[in-house]
Amino acid sequence: MSEWTVAWVPDPGEWGLLPNDEVLGVRDLPAAVAEIGLKPGDPVFVSPQFSVDVDLLDFVRSKEFRILDRETRRNYGTDYRLLLSFLSLRGVRWRDASEQDLSDYRDWRCNSPLNERRIGGAKWDREAAAFTRLYRWAKADPMPVDVGRREHRAAHSVSSRVSWLTPRTWRLWSNIGLRGHTHLGVPEPGWAARTEERNTSFVQLTLSSGLRRQEGGALLTFELPTQRLRHGRYCHGLVAAALTRSKRSRTFYASVDALGQVDAYVQSERAWAIARAQEAGRYERISQMRLITEVTHGRVPKVRWVDRAGREGEQKLDLLDWRERRWLFMEGPDGPEPAWLWLTEQGLPMLTDRWNTVFRNANLRCEEVLLTSDQRKLGRDFRLAEVRGKSPWATPHSARHSMALYMLILLNKLMETRFGLKPADRRDFALLFGDPWFLVMTLLGHADVETTRRHYLAPVSHLRLESILAITDTDPGKHEIEDLDGVFARLARETTGIQDVEILVDKLVDALPAVGS
Repeated sequence: MSEWTVAWVPDPGEWGLLPNDEVLGVRDLPAAVAEIGLKPGDPVFVSPQFSVDVDLLDFVRSKEFRILDRETRRNYGTDYRLLLSFLSLRGVRWRDASEQDLSDYRDWRCNSPLNERRIGGAKWDREAAAFTRLYRWAKADPMPVDVGRREHRAAHSVSSRVSWLTPRTWRLWSNIGLRGHTHLGVPEPGWAARTEERNTSFVQLTLSSGLRRQEGGALLTFELPTQRLRHGRYCHGLVAAALTRSKRSRTFYASVDALGQVDAYVQSERAWAIARAQEAGRYERISQMRLITEVTHGRVPKVRWVDRAGREGEQKLDLLDWRERRWLFMEGPDGPEPAWLWLTEQGLPMLTDRWNTVFRNANLRCEEVLLTSDQRKLGRDFRLAEVRGKSPWATPHSARHSMALYMLILLNKLMETRFGLKPADRRDFALLFGDPWFLVMTLLGHADVETTRRHYLAPVSHLRLESILAITDTDPGKHEIEDLDGVFARLARETTGIQDVEILVDKLVDALPAVGS
């Protein structure tokens, strides 16, 4: 055997069943793990000889690794395991790896036709950053890989995970995938819709706000926006810094319609799940419950609580990550209930990665309804583009991408047609309010406008170029303002990557009700 394995230190209360008798000289495994300085979420690397690598254990406990957030530590841990297994096949200890070893590993990961799971440039750059951190800590000389050197980075590392669906395609996807509609636009007989309100509410909220999966998925009930903007169509709230990728809080905006659907979920499905959990005594068995006693307001809101042992605690709302949020409860009319917004059918917090399963099941449901049996036999990666496009495919991040693209197109169309701004007027408008790129960058929480441009430039540049070319047309009848559905349909025909259902199921789309109806 040459495969390394990695074990992850569980959170308190999630160790599962532990042996009653002493195992390997250890009576209390959680206490023993904590005693050597390991924390929840830390990786423990086990060699093919079933021994723990002490050097890697020291690295995991070092400040160089500890400074990373938990999700990054988990990603890096997986990257290290793959590299360790590769080096083990060569009989090379990780400390003795040469630049040639890492170059060969990169070639295997990115280029080898024998590797069925090759990765792209963006993924390699992340792995190279992980390896650089390890070898710098180990004081390797010379460094076998250094992400700071251009030759060790990918020449082209733009993420390929950008996924756009037009508004009416989202409507189709939601109604078929989440509401159980048939191709005729009516609910499937016998459709089990126990979590329909929750799932469609989450999609509407993320489509409206552009929140990431973790940002929207770990919201607490009292963090939902309630303060309307001047014209009343949108409300604004604050995303806690601990939930964002940049670790900086930011304002987000959500439509009143989307928030109304979330409120309907809170009053119906969510309340029902809580009542069932209370009847079953599930909350009484939660050891890490923190019952909120106060949520302060002001410039730096804080959450105060008392735990099962009667100990009082507090933390800034901005610093509560998703793990701590799972333990927060509020006193309801019939006893404690989770402060976490999105709940499972058992009334427990639905962890953010569970949304991937919800979206995957909706994708499969769309394929079942919209594709023939012969078309479904082929894996999605092997289908021709015209077949693959017959069934919409979405991920939680697709909602964020789609919101950004929608706003860019809307802002550009408003500035170029509705407002009739000339180039000089556009410059003045940008000085006063910011250009569309800057505005969407702010909505998404990107640190750099170039990040926004890199992901969304292609379709919007096409739109701008088409508008410029249209100016040369002398026929005034061709300058009418195009509706947004028409703009999206045209861009989907002429731009790679945008999913729209105009040609494939146009009549079916018209028959389907809106997502929020």
